[in-house]
Amino acid sequence: MHPTAMATAIERIPLTTIDGKDSSLGAYSGKVRLVVNVASRCGLTPQYAGLEALHEKYAHRGFAVLGFPANEFGAQEPGSNAEIQEFCTASYGVRFPMFSKIVVKGAGQHPLYGALTSARSEARTLDGSSFRQKLIGYGIQVGEPEEILWNFEKFLIDRQGDVIERFSPDVAPDASIVVAAIEQALDAPTP
Repeated sequence: MHPTAMATAIERIPLTTIDGKDSSLGAYSGKVRLVVNVASRCGLTPQYAGLEALHEKYAHRGFAVLGFPANEFGAQEPGSNAEIQEFCTASYGVRFPMFSKIVVKGAGQHPLYGALTSARSEARTLDGSSFRQKLIGYGIQVGEPEEILWNFEKFLIDRQGDVIERFSPDVAPDASIVVAAIEQALDAPTP
């Protein structure tokens, strides 16, 4: 099937790859996708390794991690697209698809993140997680629950292009709730 033949609205939103090519989530139509806003200078940056491990583990089953650099949180992604790509490859061996830097929260929010946050208004957390409270304790204005909280928030999109799950930034890529949701989506019958 052609990627845009039956694409959902979210799959038709224009995107640009980190190396400047036109794309969309529809380019990954038929795959289970984990969309993550990433940053190179964040305490959560080591999650790149876990994201790459997930991508490698499940790629053969039709899964892809899709990274979207953003600089809204503590200016922790100040680099150019070329610098970000070099950092991710050299530091974490990232081979999953990366996209150009976008705005994920606030003024100028990219339509993709507007659609993602509208589709899933709150992120799942680990039991007892207090990442939101921790950020507030540091004096950080976190915004409303539907807004992106911080770097490395994760959205799971099924093979049909529907947003089926959202995970808090502090939920590691290999957390049981993430892995279980990915496996369930991969095992779901396709219509």
